Amino acid sequence: MLVKSRKDGTYTVPGGQVEVGENLIEALKREIREESGVEVEVGKLVCVSSNTGTYQGYNGYGLIPTKVMFGFVCKYVSGELQISDETSETIWVEKEKVLTLITNPNLRKRFEAYLNFNGDVHYLEYITKPHYELKLEYLI
Repeated sequence: MLVKSRKDGTYTVPGGQVEVGENLIEALKREIREESGVEVEVGKLVCVSSNTGTYQGYNGYGLIPTKVMFGFVCKYVSGELQISDETSETIWVEKEKVLTLITNPNLRKRFEAYLNFNGDVHYLEYITKPHYELKLEYLI
């Protein structure tokens, strides 16, 4: 499943931040539900990626620190695809076609980890500013 971001018009996966008092699994399920209307069961951890570059935020945000993101395999449970305040489109995409829709280089690397998942967790370190650079790819 991919969602199209209202912010920049690119296809991505639902995601966001863990809220205070919320655990990672519940945050993942909430973000997917909020951005797509779908309920999921969280499965295996596939990828951990770190943006180790810092850069100036937008809309009044100060310096954006290092980020760590977790990518999981999820199983559809229920719900109908819908858009949200953050998404302008939500679609199911065949595995063989997903990379044709993804333009973000880090998200492409994360999807490649998913498509090639054999039980090993991929770790990716990268920076996005001034341009995308993959600094480290490691199997855990």
